[in-house]
Amino acid sequence: MSQERSRLFRSAKTRLSLVLGLLMLTFGVLKFVIPTIDGWFHVQIQQSHLPHSAILMGKLTEIMTGLLFLLPRFRPWSAKWEGRILLIACSSLFIEMLVAVYVHLQPGVPPEVLPLGIKLPVIPLFVLLLDVMVAIPAWKDYSRDFVKTRAYSRKPCLE
Repeated sequence: MSQERSRLFRSAKTRLSLVLGLLMLTFGVLKFVIPTIDGWFHVQIQQSHLPHSAILMGKLTEIMTGLLFLLPRFRPWSAKWEGRILLIACSSLFIEMLVAVYVHLQPGVPPEVLPLGIKLPVIPLFVLLLDVMVAIPAWKDYSRDFVKTRAYSRKPCLE
């Protein structure tokens, strides 16, 4: 039963990381390609009183995060490296979604420039939940592998 549940969580982690990767990569690229979406993003950042550099940094970070989520799918990695890459992607997305929640809660940001015109941060909080659902099993796998490698690498102290 425990192994079945573990396999189910790994499968869900893989699928969710793929969905999050495609989602972040797509919206990052769209902000460069479609002027309307780019304009909305500019208004969101400016009306949130974030620095102007956050516009370019936000776009590039979305693309980078999407690629980090997708990277283990393009090339087979050892479990240790796949876990590390996934945890970096989850950390990046976590910060991005916290900023998105902040932007949604700013009174100067009009709902017309937010995804689906929703002022409440429903979408960023949902993405944040999916991110945590990927991060927890990835952290468990990483920490289990870390403990194993540390146990094997310890040598007895000769005094």
